[in-house]
Amino acid sequence: MRTPDLESLRLLVLVADLGSLGRAAERLRISQPSASRRLSTLERGLGLVLVDRTRRGSRLTLSGQVVAGHARRVLDELDELLAGAGRLRDRREAELRVAASLTIAEYLLPVWISELRARRPELYIGLQVTNSEHVPELVESGEADLGFIEGPRLSRVMSTRRVAEDRLVVVVDPGHPWARRREPLSARELSRTPLVLRESGSGTRQTLDRALYLAGCERVRPLVELGSTAAVRGAVIAGTGPSVLSELAVRGDIAEGRLIGVDVAGVDLTRDLRAVWPTGRRLVGPAAELVAVARRAVAGRRPAGE
Repeated sequence: MRTPDLESLRLLVLVADLGSLGRAAERLRISQPSASRRLSTLERGLGLVLVDRTRRGSRLTLSGQVVAGHARRVLDELDELLAGAGRLRDRREAELRVAASLTIAEYLLPVWISELRARRPELYIGLQVTNSEHVPELVESGEADLGFIEGPRLSRVMSTRRVAEDRLVVVVDPGHPWARRREPLSARELSRTPLVLRESGSGTRQTLDRALYLAGCERVRPLVELGSTAAVRGAVIAGTGPSVLSELAVRGDIAEGRLIGVDVAGVDLTRDLRAVWPTGRRLVGPAAELVAVARRAVAGRRPAGE
């Protein structure tokens, strides 16, 4: 017994409804001989006689009536499946749920979202802000369609795409002894100095730990651990101690003299900012558009010739 094709089931149901093979064929816009061949194929596949063909026309046998009833339910379920898929597709096109690390959410995403909303004013965008370690969990669980992270390490296997580059900067308040240094700090000096730090699991902390490890140094000991970039920045301005923060977060403070940037030798503090989504899932719709907006925004900021 072969699985019948849907168009043959649709033809059988129309024969039941219209009482005529000819009218059923006309409704499906096929020839009557073609419709007859299709019903014959269906009968052979099921091993049943479904239609009595007489000079006065065609009518369903008892078996044909039973099969037509089953076919009607199959087609109704198919219609419901297609309608449900359409609703899901419309929802996907009208809604975008994003999870992002704090630095990206605070300093980059507002501009990216604004540009995307200008193109799609009907689009609802929901944003969850957490540290880089937890972003992949939200994306993989389906709580977010797309994530943005700033750390060098992913907590699970995911598809990723680089959207920007960031640089970490060692900063102190103007009264700190490092503010008057003329020589860059060494990697070892930095690693041996307690710092005001973001919490473990943040992208900033991961980047710093990895950079010091690659420079042959041990991890920094925290002087204070705080849960947001703004809190760390405020503590450094208040004179609590030095820190390492995203250039995005402290650029204005350095320009206005609230913080002093300190050069470090022998440590690469650059990092990639990446979009992440589940492996095996194609990036489409608003999620793909937001990634494209992010990449264009960064490309537009590059100096000519880069």
